Amino acid sequence: MPELPDITAYLDALTPRVLGRMMERIKIAHVFLLRTAVPPIGSLHGRRVTALRRIGKRIVFGFEGDQWLVLHLMIAGRLQWADTGGKPTTRNALADFVFDSGTLTLTEAGTKRRAALHVVASEAALAAHDPGGIDVFACTPTEFAAMLTQRNHTLKRALTDPHLFSGIGNAYSDEILHAARLSPVALTQKLTAPDIARLLTAIRETLHRWTDLLRREAGGKFPTKVTAFRPEMAVHGKFGRPCPVCATAVQRIAYAENEVNYCPRCQTGGKLLADRSLSRLLKSDWPRTIEEAEALGRA
Repeated sequence: MPELPDITAYLDALTPRVLGRMMERIKIAHVFLLRTAVPPIGSLHGRRVTALRRIGKRIVFGFEGDQWLVLHLMIAGRLQWADTGGKPTTRNALADFVFDSGTLTLTEAGTKRRAALHVVASEAALAAHDPGGIDVFACTPTEFAAMLTQRNHTLKRALTDPHLFSGIGNAYSDEILHAARLSPVALTQKLTAPDIARLLTAIRETLHRWTDLLRREAGGKFPTKVTAFRPEMAVHGKFGRPCPVCATAVQRIAYAENEVNYCPRCQTGGKLLADRSLSRLLKSDWPRTIEEAEALGRA
């Protein structure tokens, strides 16, 4: 799922292309995409874009007359751009947003259709689409600590909760926790003050670093490599690969359609966290330390 750095890269690319430009028409290829009926999506035709925003992991277009288009890419949604006169060359297109400057195409890979589009008629109504998570760059350390510890959740769950923190998802939470040297299953109310301070620093540095990297990679062009799995990542998507800090094999916990990736030496004191499915299957044979896992690998 595109997260804060990815959404920022999209907004950087969209600003010179659509801000102040007219929306000529919107072509919806799959009816499930549009989740609202009033105001009708056709009411945006002929209106100019007056604002572009990020709300959590959503991209928001503001139009003349206090009309708003809210786009949530979910897991597999991506955007492509073709200048006027060019033709979008893409598969899995869900919608084309035709501006007087070019065409923005929304795609979604796979068969599960989760991307969502909403049209709202006022900025007040737009507020309903904000989950309420705080801006990790604008908050004070005290505000961050209060939000983090208001409930006793695991760190992984807390960081990815959009009601707590804005724009952080599965991929960058893995990278943040690795940088902070904290276990993904550590309980938020058990953290020390230095732990919390280190976590906030890791959040800001990780998100800044990835935003800068994506901006440099795009180089002013429209982003075409928005993905949750990148070779520069330390642990996310790197199961079995060596940790770039200590060379220990990265481990994972799989759950639902997501997974937690972590380094057992850097983050969990050498302990392997129980995978809900595999550890239940192996029971007493499940390795509990790095040494036991390495011994099994050599056997």
